[in-house]
Amino acid sequence: MGPVTGAARHGVAVVAFDQVQLLDVTGPAEVFTTANAHGAGYDVRVVSPDGADVITSSGVRIGVDGAEDTLPARLGTVLVPGRGDWRRAVDDRPLIAFTSRLAARAGRVASVCAGAFLLAEAGVLDGRRAATHWRLAAELAAAYPAVTVADDPVFVRDGPVITSAGVTAGIDLALALVEEDHGAALARNVARELVVFMARPGGQSQFSARLGPVAARHPAVRAAMDAVGADPGAAPGLDTLARTAGVSPRHLTRLFRAETGMTPGQYVESVRLEAARALLEGGGDPVESVARAAGFGSSESMRRAFQQALGVAPTEYRARFRTTGAAG
Repeated sequence: MGPVTGAARHGVAVVAFDQVQLLDVTGPAEVFTTANAHGAGYDVRVVSPDGADVITSSGVRIGVDGAEDTLPARLGTVLVPGRGDWRRAVDDRPLIAFTSRLAARAGRVASVCAGAFLLAEAGVLDGRRAATHWRLAAELAAAYPAVTVADDPVFVRDGPVITSAGVTAGIDLALALVEEDHGAALARNVARELVVFMARPGGQSQFSARLGPVAARHPAVRAAMDAVGADPGAAPGLDTLARTAGVSPRHLTRLFRAETGMTPGQYVESVRLEAARALLEGGGDPVESVARAAGFGSSESMRRAFQQALGVAPTEYRARFRTTGAAG
């Protein structure tokens, strides 16, 4: 992508490798190079361990600027993207060694999506908080217990290390780095140029998959879950659930925590939230009607639940996830 002239240059090395996710690479690169048109001084270079071009997960070939020896001794930022099969990436020892060496030369290190696994494998995330794609958060936490995984933020900063959620969140991360380097006004100009949010509303939870069936071995817990699932809008209280399950309220709460990690009340709210999400996506009923049908009682109670769990209001959720608007 060539060097930048004018302002003092900030070297950005973007790591590339076979089967890397295309947008993990090009999204942040586009942010930095667009910032240059507004007065920034980023020298963005895409590099691979052997200096060879790479084939991305979408089949698009990326031409790289070279290997490690083409970079300056000190770098401002190293950005590490990911690939869908993160296990193949972390098993690539030359790639991990390459990532580790570049990270040691950089003022700050960032990752996009599953790139967090490469940083974790290289030891860069030990003792730090980190983010990755919501679908991979539990896998990152299990594979690398020295990393504290935050499963909702779009990106997380812990000292000089910044990790982001999936794919397009790399654009959010790059915009934040531009703002850090050059101020909000320049970053805002870049966001307008690229037609993206300066700050994405809400966290990753609003994009996550539907609540799947929670496996429960104990018959009392299964009976209580069945009672809740049969009609979330009329889900019974703890005492009634306990009678249905044939145990005491205290014992049911203990069983629920052991089998689901939630209290009965939290499980009821999670089922109601999923019911409300489906109603908001699938129809045009007033929010108040959705709140009653899902069991929240009032739109205000539902709004609080949405804000706490998803970071957005029900009306915002409907606007984002019901349709693309293409039919209009």
